[in-house]
Amino acid sequence: MNKLLTGVIIIIFSALTSCKPAHKEVAVKLQSTICNPLDLNYRFCLDDPSRREAADPAMVLFRGEYYLFASKSGGYWHSSDLINWNLILTSDLPLEDYAPAAVCIGDTMYFMASGKSPVHIFKTSDPVSGRWQQANSSFSIGMTDPDLFLDNDGRLYFYYGCSDTNPIYGVELDPKSLNPVGSPVECFNSDANNYGWERKGDYNNLSGKPWIEGAWMTRFKDKYYLQYAAPGTEFKSYCDGVYMSDKPLGPFTLARNNPFSYKPEGFIAGAGHSSTFQDKYGNYWHVATMSISQKHVFERRLGLFPVFFDNEDEIYTYTGFGDFPMIIPQKKISSPEELFPGWMLLSYDKPVEASSVLPEHPGKYITDEDIRTYWSAETGKKGEWITIDLKRSCLINAVQVNFAEHQTKLHGRSAQIYFQYMLEASDDKNHWVTIADKTGNQTDVPHDYVELAVPVKARYVRLTNYHVPDGTFSLSGLRVFGNGQGEKPVNEPEFTALRDKNDRREVKLKWKKPLDVTGINIRYGTRADKLYHVYQVLGADSVTIRSLNKLSKYFFSIDAFNENGILKGSRITTID
Repeated sequence: MNKLLTGVIIIIFSALTSCKPAHKEVAVKLQSTICNPLDLNYRFCLDDPSRREAADPAMVLFRGEYYLFASKSGGYWHSSDLINWNLILTSDLPLEDYAPAAVCIGDTMYFMASGKSPVHIFKTSDPVSGRWQQANSSFSIGMTDPDLFLDNDGRLYFYYGCSDTNPIYGVELDPKSLNPVGSPVECFNSDANNYGWERKGDYNNLSGKPWIEGAWMTRFKDKYYLQYAAPGTEFKSYCDGVYMSDKPLGPFTLARNNPFSYKPEGFIAGAGHSSTFQDKYGNYWHVATMSISQKHVFERRLGLFPVFFDNEDEIYTYTGFGDFPMIIPQKKISSPEELFPGWMLLSYDKPVEASSVLPEHPGKYITDEDIRTYWSAETGKKGEWITIDLKRSCLINAVQVNFAEHQTKLHGRSAQIYFQYMLEASDDKNHWVTIADKTGNQTDVPHDYVELAVPVKARYVRLTNYHVPDGTFSLSGLRVFGNGQGEKPVNEPEFTALRDKNDRREVKLKWKKPLDVTGINIRYGTRADKLYHVYQVLGADSVTIRSLNKLSKYFFSIDAFNENGILKGSRITTID
């Protein structure tokens, strides 16, 4: 080879190796936020149709660690930070029974689940090991949806009930034998004629008796808060009400703020059959059942929401922006605002392109903010992709990838159930940066959540499939969060609130939707200074809320939000 040709080759090679790569990778930081539904490796049910399920959660803090039990999960989860969860498998517990309950007494954790008499109660001093032994093999009350509550004085109580006829019951237990002391007492029953949140239906619009279930007791100061779920787990309106008392077995009085845990709209709805617990910093939380109920009526997920007690010891669960990113605090907090990172939804109703599509599952379903609809590619093969056009260059802070698992035939758990993908961003669809390279992932992440160390400025987000465990490559939501690089709403929407004259459980709100608004949060409550309920509406200018207490006065205000921020409403309307 002559010297001239050799020199040309060296120059070309040097130029190529010194060029910046066309494909960059963005750093993913140590996670400090979460996004509902929780990204757990929910088990596929053992029967057909193939679908995942987890519900009726019980969360306890034991020796500074969190333990989460849920129905039909084949195991339970353990975490040290409420962000990262590890599954613990065991054959010692009846994990195929519904509605588990757990309580910690000293250095021992106790567990039980729904069942007919006799029911077994189990105990362990090392829940990480998965080894349990029987603590009581002849519990004499056959029941559904148990709850074990240890009072400050060391006395133990048991609550249960799941019926469209019978009430919630309570009884004291001997903390040594774990057997009932005395007879069960009736705590309360449903009253759907007065309490709108107990009416059946996605929008509390169906007749028939509701299911009253999922008791959970919390003590705060000298008051007892007995929580319960209604009207049915398959409804978007699935929520928790609460009664109060000065004694653990009553008599109970309906709390002013009801339902105290309620999320009827958003990407995923429902906030019922829950457990309320304190974290290691003293903050209260509510881990709740959220509804999908499409492939099967019991197709469900779990969500985590903050709980607060106001200066009059009134309890409320904050579900506003309840499926947006939320900070998990490392200290004691005093308000919901401390948990919101300010990352807004950028992907709602944005156009998409895909490598292929099944006609009954179009691409628009990944941006419609509804987990019950989903897009599907024609196959599950490597290389199928979908791209969202955010329509402008935005700052992207986080992305949630929700897999829909179309046409799966999976059952139970398997090491082969995992997802692999490449998540990329671009400003021009020619030069792409990697947001998340999950092409080597070997874990089950059905609701994978990616938080970026540094926000990426981009207009397009592309997800490319490398592996799905079965079925087609399908998504119920590819949700992008950050800032749209514009102005937040400037005009507070004017609205009217009209209570139904024939049915005081209902109110219709109507407003003029400003052009710069993506959606609104209706805040309301039974006092002007306690607007604890939040009802989110996207892409509409009216809504009918049917979950009111017929006997109460209500106050309403409207917050407007878009891709750049939130305008908190200052006007309050009263209805009586």
